[in-house]
Amino acid sequence: MTVKTSVTGFPRIGKNRELKFACEKYFKGELSEDELKRTAAELRAYGWKKQAEAGINFIPSNDFSFYDNMLDTAFLLRAVPARYKALELGSLETYFAAAHGYQGAAGDVKALPMKKWFNTNYHYIVPELSDNTEIKLQENNKVLAEFNEAKSLGIETVPGVTGPYTFLHLAAYTGKKRAADFAEDTVEAFVQLAKKLSDAGAGWISFAEPALVFDVSEDEKNLFILIYKNLISKLRSVSKIKIILQTYFGDIRDVYKEACSLGFDAIGLDFIEGKKTLSLIESGFPKDTLLLAGIINGKNIWRSDYQKKNNLIKQIKKIVPEDNLVISTSCSLLHVPYTTSLEDKLSKDILKYLAYAEEKLTELRELAVSNSTAFEANKELFASERVCKNTAVREALANLTDSDFIRKPDFSEREKIQHETFKLPLFPTTTIGSFPQTNEVRANRAAYKKGTISREDYVAFNQKKIKECIKLQEELGLDVLVHGEFERNDMVEYFGNQLDGYIFTQKAWVQSYGTRCVKPPVIWGDVSRNKPMTVEWSVFAQRQTKKIMKGMLTGPVTILNWSFPREDISLKEQAQQLALAIREEVLDLEKNGIKIIQIDEAALREKLPLRHSDWHAEYLDWAIPAFRLVHAKVQPQTQIHTHMCYSEFNDIIRDIDAMDADVITFEASRADLKILDALKEADFRTEVGPGVYDIHSARVPSVEEIVSALEKMLNKVQKEKLWVNPDCGLKTRGEEETRASLKNLVAAAKELRSRAGK
Repeated sequence: MTVKTSVTGFPRIGKNRELKFACEKYFKGELSEDELKRTAAELRAYGWKKQAEAGINFIPSNDFSFYDNMLDTAFLLRAVPARYKALELGSLETYFAAAHGYQGAAGDVKALPMKKWFNTNYHYIVPELSDNTEIKLQENNKVLAEFNEAKSLGIETVPGVTGPYTFLHLAAYTGKKRAADFAEDTVEAFVQLAKKLSDAGAGWISFAEPALVFDVSEDEKNLFILIYKNLISKLRSVSKIKIILQTYFGDIRDVYKEACSLGFDAIGLDFIEGKKTLSLIESGFPKDTLLLAGIINGKNIWRSDYQKKNNLIKQIKKIVPEDNLVISTSCSLLHVPYTTSLEDKLSKDILKYLAYAEEKLTELRELAVSNSTAFEANKELFASERVCKNTAVREALANLTDSDFIRKPDFSEREKIQHETFKLPLFPTTTIGSFPQTNEVRANRAAYKKGTISREDYVAFNQKKIKECIKLQEELGLDVLVHGEFERNDMVEYFGNQLDGYIFTQKAWVQSYGTRCVKPPVIWGDVSRNKPMTVEWSVFAQRQTKKIMKGMLTGPVTILNWSFPREDISLKEQAQQLALAIREEVLDLEKNGIKIIQIDEAALREKLPLRHSDWHAEYLDWAIPAFRLVHAKVQPQTQIHTHMCYSEFNDIIRDIDAMDADVITFEASRADLKILDALKEADFRTEVGPGVYDIHSARVPSVEEIVSALEKMLNKVQKEKLWVNPDCGLKTRGEEETRASLKNLVAAAKELRSRAGK
């Protein structure tokens, strides 16, 4: 008998990033709204048809988004802050204004905050609920429209929405009201939505509740129960639609019994990251409920071992009748690329180990029907070791001692030495690293990669851009300069390209946020450095100026977290291999006269376990030392910077201080500078540069706006420890807005120096 199959979500950016390019043309006025919507419809149809062809039984709809599903839910519930409505723009323009800000004839508004989506590299827009927010269903909504759209193609789908508990749990509250105050209206809106879907012919509706995999307090558990008791009761009285509770990114141990007793028709559980999921269902599972068992990894790109998966299915079948079992992806396939069929430069010997979204559909089907031919081929694939070990790397790790992780002298002494060495002004100004990557810059890099220009021409072009970048920074009056990173396509891929142990794809694009896509490299084997990676560019840049030039590196934890990691060794071991490689680069930069070195750990929090009890033992106890391993051997006169962005750092602020960097820059502007309270409370010793403006928006901040942000910072941070910088790199910004924004940033810093008499 064939087991049924389900997919939690499908990629939406297009195999060749069609959505990204269409949106960007729309923003520039080069594409009409109708043309943009046509592109979106084509992408949705492609995904639905691929899943139908693969025989998937539960195909999702409403997993598409122009920017983000949480933002979609806010608009679905009409929970849109008044400042965006006041622009009086069209509905799609209002949506994009909330996503990335707006500055034009209709007004000037910042974007809503953006945060990491659980433990992924995807970012979500944080809904904002005020005491005046009235939650009501948007009558003409995309959930219903996209269900009908799929139906018109002859494809029956399961409409999915961000569940009410997760939506209210992740929202930001600006007044006195909290989640419980909005629960009743939110339930009513979802009941109306489900009835409309039922009337349109939908047999199921799926409520995604990943927030249930966090630590759930008693109050939160009671809110979850209240929401779904009311929602299920009301739905049963007005509709025959069946209800799925869909969870992912972990297990729901804190609410499992309650979830099983509420009367859901199906429950989706994660068997990949859910450490206790199997033991939970062994304690009992409701007999008339479908189990959507997430057994195919939705976050990594390696082929599944069918023998192990089949053994897991057999274990589950001992508990759940086969009729009630549906095998599924562990989470949305949004987090993996489309298909390996586009990778025509990777050898067959490599490709046979990889499975992107479309290949995962095949895996589901082959497991569901117990395809004997596929099982035999898969068994042969896993019969031998894929990786040849690097003996030198393994020995270097084995020989590490405690002293390799401890920098001397201590922080306070280094701070004095560095202040005397650099003699920087109060409120020193700098940027995070990258400068705008124009079409000309990308074309030069692409031409060199294709071999149509020589290395000499490639280097000459980049050196010209570096000189221009330095001249601009000197004209603007920045204190610590960067070289602009014109040679880099991506802050992780650039380094991975030069490290042994990596392989690189052509089309393995995944969405990070909005129109921002990344192509994570793949850690194939043991990692090591075979030559300097950045020294040439940094040394050239330093020779062009008398000001201090920062060397720019990506840290080991971020390289790991923004790669597709190996599954045959631990994350700790992979991080330490990377740390040793980056340490060699740090020491080479120092030896060549680079006095400030920034080692970015933008993704430090990304793999932090979702449950507090796991934070240190499973992550921080190796992630923080991995960073220290990179810089512990530098001289006290060398200043180590790091940068972190788009995550909540408040609750790990003491661990960040323990990284023992000299200066840390944070994304802060879209989070309303909330990190400042945590810095003060923790008596944070490291010098800091909380970002003073949002670089993910095209709007230019005024001098007054930046001064105001800095004044807030000075209430929490000592003036001697405060740096002034944007909140992230400037790669995605235009040249004119970058110049204008940095000009205002420098002017704001000078204004504060003047007030301080400096």
